[in-house]
Amino acid sequence: MKIAIVTGASSGMGREFVKQIGYFYRTLDEIWVIARRGERLQELQYVSIVPLRIFEGDLLKRPVNAALKEALSKEQPDIRMLVNAAGFGKCGSVEEILGEDKNIQLEMIDLNCIALSRMTFYCMPFMSKGSRIINLASAAAFCPQPLFTVYAATKSYVLSFSRALGEEVRQKGIVVTAVCPGPVDTEFFDVSGRIENVWKQMVMAKSPDVVRKALIDSRRGKGMSVYGTAMKGARIASKFVPHSLILKLETMGCKGDRQ
Repeated sequence: MKIAIVTGASSGMGREFVKQIGYFYRTLDEIWVIARRGERLQELQYVSIVPLRIFEGDLLKRPVNAALKEALSKEQPDIRMLVNAAGFGKCGSVEEILGEDKNIQLEMIDLNCIALSRMTFYCMPFMSKGSRIINLASAAAFCPQPLFTVYAATKSYVLSFSRALGEEVRQKGIVVTAVCPGPVDTEFFDVSGRIENVWKQMVMAKSPDVVRKALIDSRRGKGMSVYGTAMKGARIASKFVPHSLILKLETMGCKGDRQ
């Protein structure tokens, strides 16, 4: 049985991947979707051209992980694509966020880094030549970002992990792509805080466009997918402009509105 697996599938980029993957892989038998909001996953069945198998649960808790491991062991599927789209961010200084919730930044690390890695480790034994892993990173991964400190750090992990893993599995014919968008118009900002920076509002991307490019870049074997001229420029700038200067500019212009 040929399958794709998508985490964070109930909304945003994850949901969009489910809608588009069927056009990328025409021979899929199922897409296994994972998210906390089961009702959203049920609704997703009506917009996916591939049958869905629903795993409702929190990736930071044992039940859904155990259910997935059991299903993999029983079905022994051929995983053609894994999309790690589950994740969240929270804007503000580390101290401010600690004042609101002492655990949320640790949960951010657990979901954005540990859960993503764990899901990858679960799936790798079921992958073969032509399989693909797409990890949702962010343009925030390109350099440290004050007032988005923990989120940017987690996405730096995702980018580094993806690029190194991609090199390790290249000889097996498996492609790993880190997707590094700037602001994307999704529910992400309902949790992190809304964008107030005018420039970032102007470069806000639509999730269908970002996902389409990510799938195309994955098909082309690229290790990174960066959508839009502005974010490509930000990536280049992060290589040549001293991070000390970038940090000062970020502090001056940021009110916690990163993606």
